[in-house]
Amino acid sequence: MLQTLRRPEALLLMLAVSMPFSFSVWNTLLNNFVIEKVAFTGADIGLLQSVRGIPGFLAFLVVFVLFWIREQRLALLSLIATGVGVMLTGFYPSLAGLLLTTLLMSTGFHVYETLQASLALQWFPKQTSAIWMGRMAAAGSFAALMAYGLVWGLMNLADLGYTWLYMIGDGTTVAIALMAWLLFPQFPQPHNQRKQLVLRKRYWLYYVLTMMSGARRQIFIVFAGFLMVEKFGYSVGANCRALYG
Repeated sequence: MLQTLRRPEALLLMLAVSMPFSFSVWNTLLNNFVIEKVAFTGADIGLLQSVRGIPGFLAFLVVFVLFWIREQRLALLSLIATGVGVMLTGFYPSLAGLLLTTLLMSTGFHVYETLQASLALQWFPKQTSAIWMGRMAAAGSFAALMAYGLVWGLMNLADLGYTWLYMIGDGTTVAIALMAWLLFPQFPQPHNQRKQLVLRKRYWLYYVLTMMSGARRQIFIVFAGFLMVEKFGYSVGANCRALYG
C-alpha cells in the first residue's frame, strides 16, 4: 500500500497542498501584522512588496542552479525555505526583520512555483497531464481555504497571537516538506532538461500579459488590502471571511 502511494503524482499533490497553505497564512495576517505591530505606512508596504518581487524577477536563475541540484530536491528545499521564512516573521516585528523574512519566504515561493510546473510536465503522462494539473490546482485551493479557517479559528476562538499563528500555520508546510523528503524516493527525470534560457519573439504577447498581471497585483491586491486595514479597521477575521467569499 505504501509503495503504491509513493508515486510522483502523490508527491506533487502533497506539495500542491503545502505551498498555498503557507502563503495563505502569510498573506492573511500580513496587513494586520505590519500595521498593528510595526506601524507600517503605504510607503513601507510598497517597499516590502517590492522586495518580495525581487526573487520573482530573478526566478529564471533557477535553470543555472539545476546544474548542481536535482529539481525534486530543490523543490523540497524551496518549500522548507518558504515555511521557515514565514515562521520567523512573527519574531521580527520591524521593517528590517520583515524585509529579510519576506525575502527568504519569497525566494522559496518563486523557486517552487517555477519547479512545480516543470516537474508536473515531466512526471505526468501527456494524455492525463491536464487532469492531474487540475487536481493540483484544486488541492491548492482547498489548502488555502483550510488556512483561512485555521487562522480565523486560532485567532478568534483560541485567542492566539501572530507569532503562534505563523509558527503553527507554516510549521505545517515545513513538516510536509520534511515528510516528502523522507517518504518519497528520488524519481527519475524522463526528459533531459535544457538548462538555458529560451526566449521567443512570437511569445511577446504572453510576456506583456504576464508583466501586466504582476502590475495589477501590486496596484490592487497589495494596496487595497492594506487600505482596508489601515483606513477601515479590517480585522484578521474580516480578512478571512472576505477571502472565503
